[in-house]
Amino acid sequence: MLGLLLVTFIIGRVMPIDPVLKVVGDRASQAQYDAAYQAMGLDRPLYVQFARYLGDVLTGDFGRSISTGQLVVDDILRVFPATFELATLGTLIGVLIGVPLGVIAAARRGGIIDQIARVVALVGYSMPIFWLGLMGLLVFYGILGWVGGPGRQGIIYDGMVPTVTGLILVDSLIAGDWGAFKDAFSHIILPASLLGYFSLAYISRMTRSFMLEQLSAEYITTARVKGLSERAVIWRHAFRNISIPLVTVIALSFGSLLEGSVLTEIIFSWPGLGQYITKALLSGDMNAVLGGTVVVGTCFVLLNLLSDILYRVLDPRSK
Repeated sequence: MLGLLLVTFIIGRVMPIDPVLKVVGDRASQAQYDAAYQAMGLDRPLYVQFARYLGDVLTGDFGRSISTGQLVVDDILRVFPATFELATLGTLIGVLIGVPLGVIAAARRGGIIDQIARVVALVGYSMPIFWLGLMGLLVFYGILGWVGGPGRQGIIYDGMVPTVTGLILVDSLIAGDWGAFKDAFSHIILPASLLGYFSLAYISRMTRSFMLEQLSAEYITTARVKGLSERAVIWRHAFRNISIPLVTVIALSFGSLLEGSVLTEIIFSWPGLGQYITKALLSGDMNAVLGGTVVVGTCFVLLNLLSDILYRVLDPRSK
């Protein structure tokens, strides 16, 4: 965390953006500029500035956003649930399809399913997400009309569901508003499926690699010699042993979707953290950019911690 804060602080200082001009404007007098420069503490040594920045962040103070005029922490609390909901659904899609696909591909190495899984993973790594998103909108929204358009909700339901968790699907269920739930689901399913496809490509590839290593082990040969069914050999023995490294793969995939959904959020006008950081960067709002960066980095740290905790649950030997 200390390294993350140091990196974000350095980024804020090397960016070719004058934070004072963003506050006072380019028509301010030299006296006004100097007063703001001192008030922001930019006249102090860098180590003093970093100590102040570190203290502010540890107390949850990321400053005030120039773009919105609100505290950055309030803005993040408002936009982060949208990104979290999108990334969570995308990860679920990736896990529910990618894990079985990787296991079956490894069990039937060289077969048609293995070939399909490898092609799916290759296309998932190679396909630009902005092009895939635009094509998805054109086909499934513009031509077929199967899904909702850009945005998190339609105009009819926008602002109609009381905010409890910030997760629109959960809040609509809590409110018992099935119309709002269906509308929200129609808007989220396409961007979540695209993110899920990229997650699926990574997870299926890693699952296949882990399974191939286990299926070539001696204990698998012993299990087969004892007469165990192929299903029991694959799922009860081989898959159980890959569950531990697979936890890390899924956690990192989830973290990647949290930080990598920027283009998806822009294409689908999704009011999440990625779009918030992008708009802040384009407007030179460094407080918002650095605040969002720290939040994403913190998520990675917490996800790694969670995977370490799950190690102890899945593998008693690690205790």
